[in-house]
Amino acid sequence: MSKIRQASPDRDTAAEPAIRTLAEDYPAGFLIPAHAHRRDQLVHATRGVMTVTAAGSTWVVPPRRGVWIPAGVEHDIATSGMVEMRTLYLRRGLARHLGEACVVVHVSALLEELILEACRIGDLESDDRRERHLIDVIVDQVRIIKMVPLQLPDPRDARALKVAHAILAYPEPGSLEDLCRYAGASRRTVERLFRAEVGMGLGRWRQQARLMHGMRLLAQGAKVSHAALEAGYATPSAFIAMFRKALGVTPTECFPPNPRSS
Repeated sequence: MSKIRQASPDRDTAAEPAIRTLAEDYPAGFLIPAHAHRRDQLVHATRGVMTVTAAGSTWVVPPRRGVWIPAGVEHDIATSGMVEMRTLYLRRGLARHLGEACVVVHVSALLEELILEACRIGDLESDDRRERHLIDVIVDQVRIIKMVPLQLPDPRDARALKVAHAILAYPEPGSLEDLCRYAGASRRTVERLFRAEVGMGLGRWRQQARLMHGMRLLAQGAKVSHAALEAGYATPSAFIAMFRKALGVTPTECFPPNPRSS
């Protein structure tokens, strides 16, 4: 693991900076164990894919996206591919509109450059004129940030959870009716449980799980065709269409091929 900067975002100081930063590189397959912070956190990776798990839900965070983690929320982070993580720790109250739950957000090119500049500087102090201006611009960008539907919440009912785990283990095409029978319930019952407990139907949940699995494979260097088939899509074009619908870009635009590997 190549360490860029090790900060202590939760250390106690006499004068609390408005924003603290952390820049760290992690190898593929690395797990940051469950932990929580006193500050709100915007985690962004300029390279690689992060999988964040917290409060019974999973968020997959590809490039040009970030995850908002409110203060006090225990979470762990797993890496797919080499991850270059750049994180802002905001004093509570600077981004109230993002709420008290984790959410994946779009990181614009401008916000990414602001995050990188903040990480180069370190802690941002309100009493420094240049840093105060940078804080103001970052907060302005965070206030207009767009949320991205890349959440995969777990159902609570044991039967529905058994179906969810089966989908995650075997994302390839298969009969949802058979999966439900395997879990000891009818398709209708499981559909009702998913809608009541996770806010989406079983088919959409499986669709989201497949998309997230495909993202992780792409981050690990898989070709689009391989990622599509491994994630359970009938054709690469179906995967590309779903990827573009969710993220607004194609897989190759999000994960450009490495010229050294071609």
